[in-house]
Amino acid sequence: MDCRDKPGNDSGGRFRNPHPNPPQGGGGRGKSLHKLLPEPIGRILDKLLKGEGEKARTGRGAMAAFVIRIASAGIAFLSQIVLARWLGAFEFGLFSYAWIWVTVLGTLCTLGFAVSVVRCLPEYSSRGEVARMRGFLAFGRAISFGAGTLILIAGAGFLYFGSELIGRDYALPLAVALICLPAFAVTDFQDGAGRSQGWMDLALVPPYVLRPILLLTFILFAGWIGDRRDATTAMLCAAIATWLVAGLQYLLQRRRFRPILGQGPREMHSRSWLWLSLSLLLLEALSLLVLNLDLILLNFFVPPDQLGIYFAATRTISLVAFIHFAVTAVAMPRFSSLFAAGRQAEIGPLLHDMQKWCVVPSLGGAAVLLLLGKPLLWLFGPGFTAAYPVMFILAIGYVIRAFGGPAQSLLMATGHHNRATGILMATVALSGALNLGLIPWLGITGAAIATACALSFEAIASFLVARRLFPPRGQAEAGKSRGSTAS
Repeated sequence: MDCRDKPGNDSGGRFRNPHPNPPQGGGGRGKSLHKLLPEPIGRILDKLLKGEGEKARTGRGAMAAFVIRIASAGIAFLSQIVLARWLGAFEFGLFSYAWIWVTVLGTLCTLGFAVSVVRCLPEYSSRGEVARMRGFLAFGRAISFGAGTLILIAGAGFLYFGSELIGRDYALPLAVALICLPAFAVTDFQDGAGRSQGWMDLALVPPYVLRPILLLTFILFAGWIGDRRDATTAMLCAAIATWLVAGLQYLLQRRRFRPILGQGPREMHSRSWLWLSLSLLLLEALSLLVLNLDLILLNFFVPPDQLGIYFAATRTISLVAFIHFAVTAVAMPRFSSLFAAGRQAEIGPLLHDMQKWCVVPSLGGAAVLLLLGKPLLWLFGPGFTAAYPVMFILAIGYVIRAFGGPAQSLLMATGHHNRATGILMATVALSGALNLGLIPWLGITGAAIATACALSFEAIASFLVARRLFPPRGQAEAGKSRGSTAS
């Protein structure tokens, strides 16, 4: 199943390529870079900023996504510190657990459309199928909001009748967290729509910069007016921030799409879109479990204060993972476009380039975070420094993951869902077994070991499969040469 079933006609609206070439030249920008930076670095940045080819455009996109994610990481980190200081370890653990479920359920509520939009919209835009783009955007947004609303209702019923199953302390924060789901799902879909067009500002700034800023603002306001310092109040602030961000992102994205889509009818292929997206949903669910299974299972074995300490450690060291996310955000639509255009020979070299963009910054970032680990954890509160060994263990997993580059996204963008699904299912099984075996014995340290092993396994397996399917240009040409010689 791909995005090209039943090609349709487009009527109304003028098509414009959403990935225009950058302006010619660069003025004095390159010269100033050479003056301010060491010559090798300045030369690289000069080529990146002034280059006209696909590699330069991809590099600029990766740089933009990286800068946004670094800024968002700092803001999110600050908001987590304020929350931990404001709430204390116990209430911070309750809030963290509730927000984990917002992230997991909110992402799943898109039913895979947040991933399929990154794959389908570049195909439609490359063929000028504007009406189909209109239809896909409207249908994906409606599905995300509707599924989020249904899960909200179902979750409220579960909490009303089964609150004893999860514990009284968790019930009220989780009930407020459910309010976030429709808006979170729509934001996640719109994130994918923005990335599909290369609009890293509209894709990443609202959820990863504006939302934590609003959360921090509302938390400070709640403290100023003397409201209760508990997880329920913090989650209410998060719900308000989530809804405001979803609405603002919708208005801004609609405005930017207007000159591309114009006015006209929508071409709908609901069944094929839903089938494709649901096939990707399994991958999304498995990916979420790989990243969050440790936090979910810890709730059954450790008290909320230990969960809060572990959450602080994971959020601190996961700043390294933002590099991988930024590179993937740029690479996935490029993989999709190359595959749709039949330029498979260029995919392997692109993966190789993206791998280099992941590895070096991740190594440097992990080293810096580990050097500053204990002071950073102390910012959350004196008791949080006990989680430093957790940071060290998780850093190993994130660095190994960086060596794999965006290999999993490559498999998803090029139709190799079965291979990606098999790898992720094996990873989840490994993570579950290790977490259940190590957490009762080692507590939060066991959860860190299990997660690092799972991340490493997934990255290595995905990279080996992707490299075999799309070898770098040198290997591909050598293989062809050997084949012609043998014949």
